[in-house]
Amino acid sequence: MRVEIWSDIACPWCYVGKARFEKALAAFPHRDEVEVVHRSFELDPGRAKDDVQPVLAMLSKKYGMSEAQAQAGEDNLGAQAAAEGLDYRTRGRDHGNTFDLHRLLHLAKEQGRQDQLVQILYRANFAEERSLFSEGADRVVKLAVEAGLDEAAVRAVLADPAAYADEVRADEREAAELGANGVPFFVLDRKYGVSGAQPAEVFTQALSQAWSARSPLQLLDEGGAEACGPDGCAVPQH
Repeated sequence: MRVEIWSDIACPWCYVGKARFEKALAAFPHRDEVEVVHRSFELDPGRAKDDVQPVLAMLSKKYGMSEAQAQAGEDNLGAQAAAEGLDYRTRGRDHGNTFDLHRLLHLAKEQGRQDQLVQILYRANFAEERSLFSEGADRVVKLAVEAGLDEAAVRAVLADPAAYADEVRADEREAAELGANGVPFFVLDRKYGVSGAQPAEVFTQALSQAWSARSPLQLLDEGGAEACGPDGCAVPQH
């Protein structure tokens, strides 16, 4: 069974939702038969690459709230994250364009290191004091290498704006086609969708329901037509 997760590294509920989903997945009896794929979704696709600003200022402008209200929201998110065992800096974080990070996640998928990179980027953005957005490419390269990616390959992607750009845009178009207008958005076997950072119990129910709904292959013709198998190929006798 495949679970696809549309998310953005700048999305705090994606950070929390991933932890809740993984709690449910860890207890799922068929865990080893579930493939998890991370898909791209930018919350702020129009932001210039060099436009980095404090989170509180971004929230105040985007939602028309005071910085005190924005800070209260961050404090609430910090409490929600702590309940899932996650570190979360409620003060001093910044916000920037995530397109290059999504491009690297597609590279990581090819190298079988996607989940590792997702988690490291979340940690860097939400828990660490150093900025994920304002310290330049070397900071991102170091994090990608920590996730197990080849440094030369990472630098090559960052140096080429076209590398994996189509893959990111394809993910975003697909999200729109599936009706996802926010993240996190979980799609189980292309049959069920779960929107938002739901409690682990909701993910447990969704995993069980999607697994139970898997249909066994229905043979349309059970006739004795010739075929090849492990013991060789049937040879017509007449």
